[in-house]
Amino acid sequence: MSTTETASSRYATLEDWSTSDLVAGILEGQYYAIGAVQAASQAIRKAIDLSAERLAAGGRLVYIGAGTSGRISTQDAAELTPTFNWPASRAVSLMAGGEGAFLRAKEGAEDDEAAAVADLDGVAVGPNDVVIGVAASGRTPYVISGLKHARQIGALTIGIYNNRGGRVGEACELPILIETGPEILAGSTRMKAGTAQKAALNCISTGVMIRLGFVYRGKMVEMQATNAKLRERGALMVADLTDTDLETATKAFEEAGRVIKTAVVMLTLGLSRDDALAVIASANGNLRAALTR
Repeated sequence: MSTTETASSRYATLEDWSTSDLVAGILEGQYYAIGAVQAASQAIRKAIDLSAERLAAGGRLVYIGAGTSGRISTQDAAELTPTFNWPASRAVSLMAGGEGAFLRAKEGAEDDEAAAVADLDGVAVGPNDVVIGVAASGRTPYVISGLKHARQIGALTIGIYNNRGGRVGEACELPILIETGPEILAGSTRMKAGTAQKAALNCISTGVMIRLGFVYRGKMVEMQATNAKLRERGALMVADLTDTDLETATKAFEEAGRVIKTAVVMLTLGLSRDDALAVIASANGNLRAALTR
């Protein structure tokens, strides 16, 4: 059975390939990775729906991983706050070897099963939480131990892995197997296995945020306007969503404290900032619901 660790005979003379052939071969693997994610779409759909239920009840997204998989998971967690204004306290990333391992590999950390339990207990994982364990091999002890522990607590556990038969699939409630096969560099799972993991996490986290109402008419209405580019984008969104000119939209956006949702409600319903905030609060922060009240 071919795995991410298998040395493929196809790449045995890789170092003799032309640069053009190298680029083609690497990109071919990336295309294959997306196809592998597509094959797992039913499991990903289920992960979105079940996760949204837990998070709507106040739960958190908790990612656990080691090495490349841990760093990819951390990237997904880190993007949720600026993109969706998801509270940073509700997007927790746990890495084998601790925070220092995010930037520098810490050899042997992935074998520490007790550390996974301690790390999860350290953030007080509970039944409303969603714990996503990511491991290309499917046999990383830190991830397996963490998923088993979180499942015993009652959290929703999701395992993303790339090798059939990996114990990650047995340790979690919802396994997502993404079979990417041998890498162009044998065992280098930062290649197509990593691409597949990132794509799957993109699907899950974005799908969950859409289900929870953090998107309106295909726009990131929860986006934090933290720099000039994003402030401009925010004003443009307000103009488009309210069918007003940019000058009017920009003025409302500034009056709203550069909060897109507030500005949209102000202009659409003709409300003051305080009244708009009250309407949004009564709709539990959901813009679509606020505009139809």
